[in-house]
Amino acid sequence: MPSLGIMASQITGHLSTDFDALATATVSSATATISFTSIPSIYTHLQIRMLARSVRTGSNEDSVQLAANSDTTASNYSTVYTRTTGAAGQSGTILSASGFTAVVGIIATSTAAAGNFGVGVIDILDYTSVNKNKTVRTFSGIDRNGADGYIGLNGNLWLNSSTAISSIAFTTTTGNNFDVGTKFALYGIK
Repeated sequence: MPSLGIMASQITGHLSTDFDALATATVSSATATISFTSIPSIYTHLQIRMLARSVRTGSNEDSVQLAANSDTTASNYSTVYTRTTGAAGQSGTILSASGFTAVVGIIATSTAAAGNFGVGVIDILDYTSVNKNKTVRTFSGIDRNGADGYIGLNGNLWLNSSTAISSIAFTTTTGNNFDVGTKFALYGIK
């Protein structure tokens, strides 16, 4: 019996066309910022898929933040998130972040085992609306050296109801660079 992956690779003309790949950024040498600019305004929503790691030392985790249209004023963003770990007895906690732009996920660091990256799916809803604040939601997670890991759900608002999003920049909340192999892929959702 063929595997689902083999069967799917043989399908032509039957896959959803609701997602358009717009751009991919892959880090080949440590870099502080990953940006997507000149985002077309023809889609309903945007999605970014990340596989990321920072060069931070002394901790197995770092966080990623998003700035819309070069707006780095922390008070223009609101973030709430919940995260849980695989450690025995730990349950989710709801936290809010201040002093940052939109905190959109947790990633591994250079202290984590080689090859450990954080992964996440970031949705930006109604990014072209000029009548409401923009909503950003993320599901992300990491493996912390095989002992336990984190999964998290983040909700964010960019408190700007009059401007469409045309560019997005990602940095770490600690100011550390993204490590080699980090990849962000941008999709438009019809």
